[in-house]
Amino acid sequence: MTETVKGPAAYFPSIEKKYGRPIAEWKELIRSSPLTKHMDLVSWLKTDHALGHGHANALVAHTLAENAGK
Repeated sequence: MTETVKGPAAYFPSIEKKYGRPIAEWKELIRSSPLTKHMDLVSWLKTDHALGHGHANALVAHTLAENAGK
């Protein structure tokens, strides 16, 4: 039995389908940005990369949580 993906990662399949880039590429973009604050990164993804708010928020939240664990 497969577990249902919850949290920000639940958005990943639709992000890849809608924007045509793998999640790893989005995460690398976020990590390489000089911005560090959550909402600054969300705004940047929305403005410069035309992501919707929910998708941008999910990517940033997941990426920052991974970085915090390092």
